[in-house]
Amino acid sequence: MPDTAKPINNVVVVSDLHCGCRFALYPCDQWETLMLHGGVTPKPSEFQFEVWNIWQEFWNEAVPEFTHDEDYALVLNGDVLEGRHHKAVTQVSQNLADQFKIARAVLEPILAKQHCKALYWVQGTEAHVGDSGENEEVLAQSLGAIPSETGQYVRQTMWMRVGGEKGCLVHFAHHIGTTGSAHYETSAVMRELAEQFSQAGRWNNRSADIVVRSHRHTCCEVRVPAARGYGISVVTAGWQGKTPFTTKIPGGRQSEPQIGGLVIRQGDYDHYTRLFVKCMPREQEVVL
Repeated sequence: MPDTAKPINNVVVVSDLHCGCRFALYPCDQWETLMLHGGVTPKPSEFQFEVWNIWQEFWNEAVPEFTHDEDYALVLNGDVLEGRHHKAVTQVSQNLADQFKIARAVLEPILAKQHCKALYWVQGTEAHVGDSGENEEVLAQSLGAIPSETGQYVRQTMWMRVGGEKGCLVHFAHHIGTTGSAHYETSAVMRELAEQFSQAGRWNNRSADIVVRSHRHTCCEVRVPAARGYGISVVTAGWQGKTPFTTKIPGGRQSEPQIGGLVIRQGDYDHYTRLFVKCMPREQEVVL
């Protein structure tokens, strides 16, 4: 638990940073001094500068407004690292030490912010972060993530009560089913919420008020009336552009990258979410 007697009413959630990918988040304000293996200082692409500007807008403008400039906990909901995967050659560096260095340069200024009171980490995809999230585990420990009751700094899933014992109950996990059709975009999102209701009823537990998933890189939210105000299921946007793998996905071939984060707030009356999502510009047309 964070070292405070006062309940924290806000949670900021970001996921899929994919630090180490040429098409993803990079600390563009430090690129000239961020020395990677062999002494190289790669210059970010124009796209990475755009993503970095959105990152700054999210933390410097959206988060203070969404949290009412109050304290918050930060949840990293998986795939903070790009890793070495699927024979990809699109990494800034395939050296994991370099990817750790990039991620620290991105996250350390956020963790140093006055209102950021705690860091929690949820495991991403093994292809990106290692078997059982071993690479994220090392990074999470070095950044001061709060460990689970069994001593892991990266959790497979996580239950969190936001706003104290009487606050809303949130369930975090990285993975969720995907679809190649926009017509069925909400199907798996609603299914996650319905499964919460079903499993909780089966074993006489309290169901989650808010379900948070990631992995898709596209934001989607379903909200239904419930006994405690709302039942909400939300998938976070990511911080990575379209890689060569994206063209293999029916929906990904035509969609544009969604970049952004999420804030969960327990208010005086009920709980709610605030989304910050930017759609990146479509690629330039070829004119004949």
